[in-house]
Amino acid sequence: MVLDDIFLDLSGFIAGVDVLLKVEGLNPAGSIKFKAAIGLIEDAENRGELHSGGRVIESSSGNLGIALSSVCAARGYRFVCVVDPNTSRHSVALMEAFGAQVVTVTERDANGGFLQSRIDYIRRRLRQEPDLVWPNQYANPANPQVHYERTAAAIVKQGLEVDYLYVGAGTTGTLMGCIAYFREHSPRTRIVAVDTAGSVTFGFPPGRRYIPGLGTSRTPEILDAGQVERTVLVPEDEAVRMCRRLARERGIAVGGSTGSVLAAIERHRGDIPSDACVVAISPDGGDRYLHTVYDDTWVCERYGPLTAAPDAAACGTIRQAGPALSALKG
Repeated sequence: MVLDDIFLDLSGFIAGVDVLLKVEGLNPAGSIKFKAAIGLIEDAENRGELHSGGRVIESSSGNLGIALSSVCAARGYRFVCVVDPNTSRHSVALMEAFGAQVVTVTERDANGGFLQSRIDYIRRRLRQEPDLVWPNQYANPANPQVHYERTAAAIVKQGLEVDYLYVGAGTTGTLMGCIAYFREHSPRTRIVAVDTAGSVTFGFPPGRRYIPGLGTSRTPEILDAGQVERTVLVPEDEAVRMCRRLARERGIAVGGSTGSVLAAIERHRGDIPSDACVVAISPDGGDRYLHTVYDDTWVCERYGPLTAAPDAAACGTIRQAGPALSALKG
């Protein structure tokens, strides 16, 4: 069962503007990636590549790996997930709980990330073990197709007059599926792609990133950049600050990608007309980020004190108590 009709009203987030958060964290496996996992596995089955007892391999920074682990366990497939050091221990533990084999790639690629290194590892495994099936979320049209059929359609079927739709860009599957559907069924809606600073997805310079979800160190093949009208880059520290703000002010724990999307909306607050309807897609909840985004030590090591955060003073105390943190931050 996929839950496609849960929206959270963020009244007052921007004065005079209706902001609705499409909540995907209540799906099975805990994220929007459950839909992508089903779409990718069913595509492999329908093309005759995946049979009973088959083996699947995929690259993931977290959520898709968890979702594929769940789907493969339910359908009797063995699953190998290729992750990197940015993948949280919580996510790895969930994958292993579903019976997946988790392989961590530690070598950075040419753009300073791990994505190409993870893909290179998969290609080596495929040469050695040709029975492995690689759905390839970065190039497989089944990825955007499932978001065309489910995610985007669910928003339009609410009967909302959506003026702006903000979508985070990871593999760009959700983004491209939404663009295609809204072009056909709600062409008045402006779709804004939200990416993280340091991502090369849309041709911007590479940079160090720590939060899984948004951003890539190589452009996904399913991206058609010519279809994207507007892109916003959000630094990770802004995403962290937004996540913590929602937790403190609203009692809502969201993931890093959601923090980025909401930070992008706030950046545009002066450009969004009064009485506009804004929908933002929230891929997952905050429980998978308790040891990262919501952990003072983790945040201080990577971003230093977040001056706008309620616990900035505590961060300063941690830095004084642990002089090695300055070296870690660099």
